Amino acid sequence: MHKLIAGLGLTLALGACAQTWGPVPNSFLREAGAQVDTGMFGNATLNNTMIMNGEKDYLVSLANRFAEEVPTTITFAFDSAHLDSAARAVLSRQADWIRQFPEVRFRVYGHTDAVGSDAYNRRLGQRRANTAVAYLMSRGISRARLEAVVSYGERQPLIVTQGRERRNRRTVTEVSGFLKRHPTVLDGKYAQVVYREYVESAVPPTGLSQNQSSLNEGQ
Repeated sequence: MHKLIAGLGLTLALGACAQTWGPVPNSFLREAGAQVDTGMFGNATLNNTMIMNGEKDYLVSLANRFAEEVPTTITFAFDSAHLDSAARAVLSRQADWIRQFPEVRFRVYGHTDAVGSDAYNRRLGQRRANTAVAYLMSRGISRARLEAVVSYGERQPLIVTQGRERRNRRTVTEVSGFLKRHPTVLDGKYAQVVYREYVESAVPPTGLSQNQSSLNEGQ
């Protein structure tokens, strides 16, 4: 009798849970990550899912590669969002790199030095980010792949000073995500990149003589 009552109590408890949270899926018997979170548990679960399916690791790898292969930062004159020739040259190199990965999104952060009010500097930082994004668009990068929505103003200086400092008056371009949900879609542009890097991987390091190359191959 006690077992029957306990069983009924457990059934009622599960029924109450089902009414509160909806139908309970059989995901408890599946491997981790088989069922993608729909947002109920927030960014932490989304981050874990991205790591488990490889998307997060690929994103970090691309971000590191972008930072290693092209300059990510341009600087500005005092109280200006104008791009000088050096800034345009850097952004052109960024655009060349960005075009290789048509599924990747980028974010441009605007910064200022500490001269002026915080509110003014946040607006100035945003203008600088917008200017950089506009130039990248002029180099053939789709606006859907670019964000200029965050300005740190004077809050993240490279050089801690209350005076004018050009290195603090900057924008920084970073990899921010994927235009589509999965990074492993292979189209013609990706195939070109993969093939190009495959061919380049077979080129001997600079300075290696033909005799040394032949000797290494013979080994």
